[in-house]
Amino acid sequence: MKYGIGLLLILFSMNSISQNTQLPPDWANLKRYAAENSKLKAPAKNEKRIVFMGNSITEFWKVLDSAFFKNSSYINRGISGQTTPQMLLRFNQDVVSLKPAVVVIMAGINDIAQNTGPMTLEQSFNNIVSMVQLALKNKIKVIVSSVLPANAFPWRPQIKPADQVIALNSMLQKYCKSHALIYLNYYPHMVDNAKGLDKKYSNDGVHPTLAGYLVMDPLVKEAIQKLIARKSK
Repeated sequence: MKYGIGLLLILFSMNSISQNTQLPPDWANLKRYAAENSKLKAPAKNEKRIVFMGNSITEFWKVLDSAFFKNSSYINRGISGQTTPQMLLRFNQDVVSLKPAVVVIMAGINDIAQNTGPMTLEQSFNNIVSMVQLALKNKIKVIVSSVLPANAFPWRPQIKPADQVIALNSMLQKYCKSHALIYLNYYPHMVDNAKGLDKKYSNDGVHPTLAGYLVMDPLVKEAIQKLIARKSK
């Protein structure tokens, strides 16, 4: 049953991509974690496995802040450059099949950067909601992370993302509030007075340095502990 629902969600997500676009092979990069997934054993009894689903901000977290991911129950499934439709396509493989207790979703900044073509905020929001729904259908608890602040993209200087980031975060926060989900709001802890990612925490205005991840670490740990402590409905 879960695969039928997942397939429908995947097909829905493809509406955000032009039908005239020629997609490259393995557009969602399903091969990236296929080998690691196949070697990963089922969670041990009483283990609370946590999967981090995201883009480069998630992927680089394990590289720059490796001590945080020494926790063997923390599984990083970030892929650099990915947008929400790509993440949704691989959500079953890289999250559901790993049988985590919790998934931490951080997504949306590359949609705003138009990495896979123009997208509306509503399309990005709907893809994130689809991931949330797919997780909940499979009894996986969800933490929805805010998009980190950004007021410029080094690789697409013509796009001004600051207000779009704020708008998408507002949509996600309202959704989480109305559905009793945990919204993990990094934004106010990392923003500067120009609606960008504070230079104390980033070298390029988009990706955190170790100093940035050290701000994020206790926030996500607190959210995970709070969510695990909740009684399942």
